Amino acid sequence: MPLSDTIPAIRIFPANRNPVLASDVPSEGDYVLYWMTAFRRTRYNFALQRGVEWANRLGKPLLVFDALRCHYRWASDRFHRFIVDSMRDTARAVIASNASYCSYVEPVANQGRGLIEALSKRACVLVSDDFPCFFHPTMFRMVAPRVPCLMEIVDSNTIVPMREMDRTFTVAHSYRRAMQKVVSETFPVFPLEDPLRYLESAKLPELPRSWAERYGLKLDRGSLEDLERIDVGGLPIDHAVAPTGEPGGEVEARKVLDRFVRRRLSTYAEDRNEPEKAGSSWLSPYLHFGNISPHEVFLAIAKQTDWSTSKLSKPNGKMEGFWNMGTDAEAFMDQLMTWREIGFNMCVREPHYMRYESLPEWALATLADHASDRRENVYDLEQFEKGATHDPLWNAAQRQLVREGRIHNYLRMLWGKKILHWSESPQEALRIMIELNNKYALDGRNPNSYSGIFWVLGRYDRAWGPERPIFGKVRYMTSESTASKYSVKKYIRTYSEDAGGGLFDQGKR
Repeated sequence: MPLSDTIPAIRIFPANRNPVLASDVPSEGDYVLYWMTAFRRTRYNFALQRGVEWANRLGKPLLVFDALRCHYRWASDRFHRFIVDSMRDTARAVIASNASYCSYVEPVANQGRGLIEALSKRACVLVSDDFPCFFHPTMFRMVAPRVPCLMEIVDSNTIVPMREMDRTFTVAHSYRRAMQKVVSETFPVFPLEDPLRYLESAKLPELPRSWAERYGLKLDRGSLEDLERIDVGGLPIDHAVAPTGEPGGEVEARKVLDRFVRRRLSTYAEDRNEPEKAGSSWLSPYLHFGNISPHEVFLAIAKQTDWSTSKLSKPNGKMEGFWNMGTDAEAFMDQLMTWREIGFNMCVREPHYMRYESLPEWALATLADHASDRRENVYDLEQFEKGATHDPLWNAAQRQLVREGRIHNYLRMLWGKKILHWSESPQEALRIMIELNNKYALDGRNPNSYSGIFWVLGRYDRAWGPERPIFGKVRYMTSESTASKYSVKKYIRTYSEDAGGGLFDQGKR
């Protein structure tokens, strides 16, 4: 497998020096290091594929290093449990291949400091995951200058490479048309289904003893055994946000995808907005944690609908009529290819994507005009978090978020709109939405979830009339209108204060 022939160059970003030719890369190191940080999977992973390419070119073992620190913001039992599940799946897949696997779950804050530098000192090349959100960009900016070998980060986030577009898109229609144009002119290259299958080198025989003594590092089976013994309850993280009943990992992700394609895709367009129907894909946590690739999701939809590129129409900027997969599949593809990927476009191009000031000018102006409007109900973060508002439907949505780490698709929009309605200012509404979503949602801390939060305040939307108090020209939603469109009584009962125990009582695993 020749170097760079299988991965588009636009997906490979040199993190610590100018691009070099393969012949310029020193081969005196012990291995090629793949530091898995965001794409916690072994299938359809361009970053892992890049590691395999380097290992084959240099004739070196490939070491997959899978780490989890304990001092990132909002670290909790919920997210740690999901990630540890993911790490176990990765460990089993890598162990079964020619690559070597090493995990590290940080037991005390900052105990892992210096570990990447130590690993990279013995590496020929370091490859990692190019994720444009949360702590990842800052982490790489801090680490890269201290890495002595070539360091590359690789984009395996989206189907259209996230750096493909030459501008930041402000509305979905314009992104959709640009995406369709790219896809119709040159269909994007997909990653290999199983890149480890092509690894030619042998496993790494051992790690330095000093690493085992200082960090407790082990190879392969030893690492997996440690992961199987992990008790997240003993780590210095937030234990109040307990695990949901949803396991993490690429094995479970493929099961979720299969169930969606077989059982719910055929009614997706209508059922996804019904609060009392399980009409959505439930894939967002697995996409966020990198357990499944959007490429694999795309291929599953294409197979189910007997689709091929020959069915593409001319770009039209519309949700329907371009893919020609059928109404339900095209509704889902619009979520996967437009709404999901426009968020990555924003995050990779705009470093201040999560600041209030990043809103479009019309939204900033109209919210400012109505900032002093009288608010009949005002709640603070604690009241919102406890689901202690006057609105039973909103409270039910918040309880679903706390208990399950998700909110029903349509109600997630209503949830945000009412926080704007009932907060003392739009800036405070943004702070509360980010805090609650990132603390509880399995798919939070992600470009797509920031798109949803900022959509509440006008991003990717247009000015609406009539102008209303508090909202101004920002789109308005009410619980009453939602209840008139959809059946919600059962949903409210399901997530009532008495259903399933207390608000913060979760089923621990």
